[in-house]
Amino acid sequence: MAHGQPEKNNKMPDVNSTVTHEEEVRQGRRFAFGANWQAFLQSLTDERIRKAEVSLRTMLQLDDLRGKTFIDIGSGSGLFSLAAANMGAQVVSFDYDPQSIACTAELRERFHPQSPAWNVRPGSALDREFLATLGQFDLVYSWGVLHHTGQMWSALENAGQLVAPQGKLFIAIYNDQGRSSQFWRQIKRLYCGLPAALRWLVLLPCFARLWGPTLLRDLFWFPPLRTWREYVRNRGMSPWRDVVDWVGGYPFEVAKPEEVLERVRSAGFELTKMTTCGGGLGCNEYVFVKKS
Repeated sequence: MAHGQPEKNNKMPDVNSTVTHEEEVRQGRRFAFGANWQAFLQSLTDERIRKAEVSLRTMLQLDDLRGKTFIDIGSGSGLFSLAAANMGAQVVSFDYDPQSIACTAELRERFHPQSPAWNVRPGSALDREFLATLGQFDLVYSWGVLHHTGQMWSALENAGQLVAPQGKLFIAIYNDQGRSSQFWRQIKRLYCGLPAALRWLVLLPCFARLWGPTLLRDLFWFPPLRTWREYVRNRGMSPWRDVVDWVGGYPFEVAKPEEVLERVRSAGFELTKMTTCGGGLGCNEYVFVKKS
């Protein structure tokens, strides 16, 4: 089951607006991912860090990142920024969510204290003035982020402009499931618009829908909760936390693979690797190289 971290939201403020992340969350226009990432860091293991490094090696088709510059757009927990730093890259991490920035900074201080090769800062993938101050990078990474900006195609275009010639763009975008995606968009909007004390009215039925059949099935197999435990080991986050992350993930946009390919190729990129979610719930992953 792939949950994550995917609506064309016309209420998204202009990046030059005085509306803050906290105000958007209070107004029900945005989910605060950072709170979940703080819980994730409490259970982060060496095994999970190694898996993140393997993911980067596999998708980027690079054994290490020494001599490379790497930018993490929407760094979240900071896990993949950490993986890139461990692999030798010079890293820039930024996020729109203050709590996510705090999580990334915590990982930097825990594993690379006072490192001049890892810069953590606040910023938005929609803020072109901010992005113009960053320069270009050998590796631009944004996993499960651009579809939460409220302006996914603009964010994708901006990410592409950060890629240096012959550099790589590694992104993950929620798969378009048609009516199912429309259903989840409405659920997410409802959840974020409710007072915190009432959100369980949405969360519990969603949890039952997403995990109920699996938990019932595992009652008849030993050991009990086998799938739950395997999920925690592989994801580094409990299914409950991941469902909160999925149900709350708003703004939410989706795209078919052919839409992403057309957009990015027209901007001067060539696809080098792609992993899909098989037409189901989750993200499709893409790695592109910039031709010139």
